Amino acid sequence: MSLVEALRRIRSVADYQFGKGVGQRLFPSDVKIAFSRRTGRIRYVYLNGERLVTMRPTDGFFSLSIAGAQRIAEKAAFTECFVTVKDSVSKYIADGGDVFAAHVVRADGEIRSKDEVTVLDEKGRILAVGRAVLSGDEMLAFERGVAVRVRHGWTKEG
Repeated sequence: MSLVEALRRIRSVADYQFGKGVGQRLFPSDVKIAFSRRTGRIRYVYLNGERLVTMRPTDGFFSLSIAGAQRIAEKAAFTECFVTVKDSVSKYIADGGDVFAAHVVRADGEIRSKDEVTVLDEKGRILAVGRAVLSGDEMLAFERGVAVRVRHGWTKEG
């Protein structure tokens, strides 16, 4: 796969996964794409030496890093992947703790279970990235249970 084809592929996956227009914003032309030595498939995408995403081999979608979430958040109007939590739990979540449904104050209606999401505090600051356990509507409706399994908290990576 040529670098031009790889760039087109990662941009279209990002548009599908996070919302139309995100691919261009997340992946400028100067990104570095690392391929798996064993399979030759896209594995990681870097910008200025910082990992933005990892392409999951199981489903071909992205796992975000905090740096990747920041690039998406800069153009928040396009995205469908944000969960906002109460400020009172922001430190716990930034330290890598999971998001519970009782603490969710806003969630995009397009979020489905197993989607990659970015967790924000009430001021719009990025706290963590992880995988949704519930849909966006369920996060708001439920009073109990885990809403997002956090993979990277801000203090762990940032």
